[in-house]
Amino acid sequence: MYVARSLALFVVAALFEIGGAWLVWQGVREHKGWIWVGAGVIALGLYGFAATLQPDGQFGRILAAYGGVFVAGSILWGVVADGYRPDRYDLTGASICLIGMAVLMFAPRGH
Repeated sequence: MYVARSLALFVVAALFEIGGAWLVWQGVREHKGWIWVGAGVIALGLYGFAATLQPDGQFGRILAAYGGVFVAGSILWGVVADGYRPDRYDLTGASICLIGMAVLMFAPRGH
């Protein structure tokens, strides 16, 4: 249950953070307006809240591990939302980041 909850919260956090950043990008860079920017800012705030719900209580570990999810999620978001075509190095790098996330979060620590 611990692993499933943690992974689900990482996915929720990624949707809020990456989605929020994308909304701000669309509002500013693609000239879609301040409503898009405002929605992005709200989503980014919700990301911060979602991260606090992780079952592990170590802020540094959570944010470091989330970095791996962010890297892989950003590539996936680019594929879905912007038609980005990752190459084998993008996919390899994202895989390494996800392995790092798993080591940080789920390695046996004996406590």
